[in-house]
Amino acid sequence: MIDFSLYLITDRKQTAGRPLLEVVEAALSGGVRAVQLREKDLPSAELYELAWEMRALTSRFDARLFINERIDIALAVEADGVHLGISSIPVTAARRIAPDLLIGYSSHRIAEAAAAIAKGADFVTFGPVFQTPSKAAYGEPLGLDELSLASGRLNSPLFALGGIRQTNIDQVISAGCYRIALISDILAAPDPAAAAEAFRRRLRA
Repeated sequence: MIDFSLYLITDRKQTAGRPLLEVVEAALSGGVRAVQLREKDLPSAELYELAWEMRALTSRFDARLFINERIDIALAVEADGVHLGISSIPVTAARRIAPDLLIGYSSHRIAEAAAAIAKGADFVTFGPVFQTPSKAAYGEPLGLDELSLASGRLNSPLFALGGIRQTNIDQVISAGCYRIALISDILAAPDPAAAAEAFRRRLRA
């Protein structure tokens, strides 16, 4: 069950020098209830150790933990789910391997999102909606019109992703999307707890 509307994606290089676990703990105290551990450059052993620590932390706040791509680590630390993308193991294969895990999928087109849902993804992220350095490799932003179309056509939870900020969250909501995924506007915020609470407040409103 996808019972959250604010999906925090980690990047320990965007915490303004603060320890990642410390920043995520602050975000959780501000109301984040789902975290994707996405540290692709870490060796497997280090990622595993960090995942265990993140599992303990998210459990304290009754929050869900997703591991980016690594089904083995997700299972090993008893995470709630795994997050896949176009270069990952297929959704159908992930479902066979781990039938009890929730599966998220990073999509960049409506057709891609629909295909992932048809194959068994529980939810999709959709973007980049706005310009953002972390998604520059995927081309020009999809924009709010495309987000509105996706929100109306897809019958599974959809999270707007890419350049989501306090200054444009109302535009995302106006496009019919009431779930967001983001990195920097919480992790890099001077007060991650306050930033998380501000996003949750707007999504609830």
